Amino acid sequence: MFEKLVRLFIKDSENTKDCVVREKYGILGGSVGVVVNVLLSAAKLLVGTLSHSIAITGDALNNLSDAGSCIVTLVGFKMANTKPDKEHPFGHGRIEYIAALIMGFFVELMGFELIKTSVERIREPEESVFSFAAVAVLLLSIGGKLFLAFFNRYIGKKIDSPAMTAAVADSISDTVATSATLISLILSQFTSFPVDGVFGIVVALFIMYSGFGILKETISIILGKPPSKELVDELIEFILDHEDIIGIHDLVIHSYGASRTFASVHAEVPSTVDILKAHDTIDLIEREVQERFGLSLVVHLDPLVVNDKRVNELQKLVKASCCEIDPALHIHDFRVVDGPTHTNLIFDLVVPFGFKYSEKQVKEMLSERIHEQNKNFYAVITAESSYI
Repeated sequence: MFEKLVRLFIKDSENTKDCVVREKYGILGGSVGVVVNVLLSAAKLLVGTLSHSIAITGDALNNLSDAGSCIVTLVGFKMANTKPDKEHPFGHGRIEYIAALIMGFFVELMGFELIKTSVERIREPEESVFSFAAVAVLLLSIGGKLFLAFFNRYIGKKIDSPAMTAAVADSISDTVATSATLISLILSQFTSFPVDGVFGIVVALFIMYSGFGILKETISIILGKPPSKELVDELIEFILDHEDIIGIHDLVIHSYGASRTFASVHAEVPSTVDILKAHDTIDLIEREVQERFGLSLVVHLDPLVVNDKRVNELQKLVKASCCEIDPALHIHDFRVVDGPTHTNLIFDLVVPFGFKYSEKQVKEMLSERIHEQNKNFYAVITAESSYI
């Protein structure tokens, strides 16, 4: 059903890497959300007023807030597709993240206001009037929100959108909240306890929890989340599949929006390979990665000595010393520089985030182990963390 709806409004809908197609997906999702939420809000507001139910009325206001959030999402997708300019050479794709952030603040605000209203209802109870119309509109709301959740999830997966993911979380929390409202309406007929106000607080807490999740996820993206493991593994496998590439390191992927993603990597090649041939290979990799992954990739060439028995043995010695400390440590860019009085073993050491030792401690421990192997060996270590 969703696929038919998308094909009806979006031409070339499978080409989701295209900025224009992606924008149309976002506009469609936002438009459907506005229509559904406005209809649900109107129905709930009418029934909530007639039944004197603060929970239903609060739910109606939440739907109205959701409609506003959908408008923000719609405008955000439109602005995110604005072409790069002098002030923003990397484009405007991150506006989509700002739209998701605004959605999160809207949700939090509505939850806070509903808590205030619900507390007042507990202090000054007002009898709720049960009606089958109220039950019907709440059931209709649950169905509508489930539809939006699955529809937004479909679009979010298609275009990998944080804004649409936020919309999914919002719709699911609304479904739970409306279910709580329905339960409170039924229970209020069997007790004088202010169930309506209590469930209003429950609804508000669900709303605020949803808003917190949206804010947390969006802020995490803006601060710089690592790329997905699937993308990293596929990209590494793709690069290593090319001739003369024997290893890679220092892979960095950073995003300025879904359609503006940049990456850099160090590609290791045997030092015996002709430099022009190696350069031609990395040029080919950059073009193919752009076509296949939509990434603007820059490849740095790292020539390695691979046929020197002594260098290889020393590298194994250093790797074994790393494993003695922790198998999670690994090295790259290994070089040997001999001098008249000592030999420098030069390499980069990758230390995982949250490692049990500080970078300084690891460097000291590793240097000591290497020096114990041979008093003439001195380690020259550059410690770093992985960006993937």
